[in-house]
Amino acid sequence: MSDRKKLDESAITAQMNSKAEDGDFKDALKEDDDEGVTGEFKVTEEELAIIRADLATEFPDDFQYLSDAYILSVASKPYSKDPTKRRPLEYSQEKLTHLMAWRADAGATELEDLVKLANGSPNAPEAVEQPEKLAKAKSIVTSLNYGSMYWHGYTKEGQPVLWVRTNRKPWYPDVDAEVNALILMADAGIRAMPDGITDFVCICESSYPPPPNPTYLINVLKALVRGYPDRLKLLVSAPVSSIVQFVMNLLLPLMPGRLASKLSLLGMDVAKKKVSDMLFHGDDAIPTFYGGELDHDVYYPEEAKCPNRGEGSLKFDYFGMLERMAAFKKEYEESKL
Repeated sequence: MSDRKKLDESAITAQMNSKAEDGDFKDALKEDDDEGVTGEFKVTEEELAIIRADLATEFPDDFQYLSDAYILSVASKPYSKDPTKRRPLEYSQEKLTHLMAWRADAGATELEDLVKLANGSPNAPEAVEQPEKLAKAKSIVTSLNYGSMYWHGYTKEGQPVLWVRTNRKPWYPDVDAEVNALILMADAGIRAMPDGITDFVCICESSYPPPPNPTYLINVLKALVRGYPDRLKLLVSAPVSSIVQFVMNLLLPLMPGRLASKLSLLGMDVAKKKVSDMLFHGDDAIPTFYGGELDHDVYYPEEAKCPNRGEGSLKFDYFGMLERMAAFKKEYEESKL
């Protein structure tokens, strides 16, 4: 390792430690005290209805985002002060309200509309009359166009699979746009969940990731903890490059223990076997960049090989991805009949 690289790692580590001292980040971690704890206590239909009504009142435009299965998974958890009892209903309502308030602050509900705006004509009235909104829309679409993350397929248990190709990530990211694109993607995956499923799986190809960006890493971790508690079932990353090891050394001390336990860094041969055992179509669903035969680039090529999808700047096949996931979901659900 060169002295220059050592110097860069020291600087990045110092930046991460500084970002981690942010009060908002510390508050976010405190809210994640029960990540991964399974809810086994009974929640009545009346209690579910009370929670639903409360969310509908406070968040009338977004309350249907949370499925009954997810609400029940939160409300049925043990109480942190006495694990032999179910948490009070008010406590669950507070947790869910915090989640929905985070979504409102993050502008999560408008992100897909922004993609549509950027995919439309730049001369459309909304684009012309709201240049700042159009600029935000274009920045999100720029992040999508890298083709560095997309949903494709399901696990045998019904979790949608988010594929991340770190070699396509930008070296100098627009942090806000990258985080917004991730929120957009996460919500698309959640909408694609079959009935009763509340979490997803992430599979990363991590041969050549860009240098870590401390602001981006902290913001992603904050979003995962605040906006998507108990959504990540497992993250598999392979192969284990020196940069990935460095990033994990930065992140793991900051993560709640149960969240950290969901990360699996593996060699490619071991990862391929693990992923094959997990995916709904087994070996047939392993992509070429994971040593399989399925060519994901047919659907998600590099940006230079993508046509524009409309009159605007969107090249990534976002809406085609949604259609494919709907077809995969139908196939999965019919297999369970």
